[in-house]
Amino acid sequence: MEKVIVICGPTASGKTTLAIELAKKINGEIVSCDSMQIYKEMNIGTAKPTLEEQQGIKHYLLDYIEPDQRYSVADYVKDARQAINEIISKKKMPIVVGGTGLYMNSLVEGRRYPVTKFDLEYREELESKARRRGLPQLYERAKEIDPEAVEQISPKDTRRIIRILEIYHATGKSKTQQDIESRTRAPEHDYIVYGLKWERDVLYERIEKRVDSMIEQGLVEEVQGILNKYMKFPTSMQGLGYKEVVEYIAGDLTKEEMIEKIKRDTRRYAKRQMTWFRKNKKTIWLEGDVPVQENVNKIMQDL
Repeated sequence: MEKVIVICGPTASGKTTLAIELAKKINGEIVSCDSMQIYKEMNIGTAKPTLEEQQGIKHYLLDYIEPDQRYSVADYVKDARQAINEIISKKKMPIVVGGTGLYMNSLVEGRRYPVTKFDLEYREELESKARRRGLPQLYERAKEIDPEAVEQISPKDTRRIIRILEIYHATGKSKTQQDIESRTRAPEHDYIVYGLKWERDVLYERIEKRVDSMIEQGLVEEVQGILNKYMKFPTSMQGLGYKEVVEYIAGDLTKEEMIEKIKRDTRRYAKRQMTWFRKNKKTIWLEGDVPVQENVNKIMQDL
């Protein structure tokens, strides 16, 4: 069984830098595991590595779909497996990198999801209701249908709340039930999972600096450009760092309120990420606040 390295951790923890340095040392290629970096045109707010920052290392599942396309965990698992197998066929080492816990766990655990056809009219109805400030009602309905899944998301996570309702509407099964049924086979690769951890205060400081940098780089202009381009409100604009800018553009927040809200929500997201990643007892934890090469060497010792 071929080895696949996985690097996870909260936002702003240095996953991308570590992965690129490791790939340079072990002839590796990177498979992104980020539910936002997968979108084209969404660069600043997702902290997507530029071509220069990628340093010649091939990345898969970056800039992969349009901002108005829907993309599920089932889509990700299928596409990530295909990318991993392509890397292995080239006699290179796959390195899966990202902070989207659901994507990562589904891949590592070898889950198989059924092909489900969703009702687009129902989806549009839910999205319209959420925009008209009906999200709390949708959240309560999702909680009735699938309390286990709702426990793992924010009451303001429009995209995931709608997903829970969509799955039930299309299949008559809760998302949790579908997840249980997906765990029927063993993983096809030997996934070795590493996690980056930081002292909370230091991580929060890194997050705040990153948000300030995103604003300086032109996050507001990036969001405005996407909104101008697409006739319908893209689902991707409900993502962290984007929905707050949309509120600012709509006049619902001042610039200062927008920045503080992004920072606050990102801190909360980082906390939820760590809770998620700690559930995997096989994760090998690395200190984030050490030279990158030190962690590269530790990983190389395990290969």
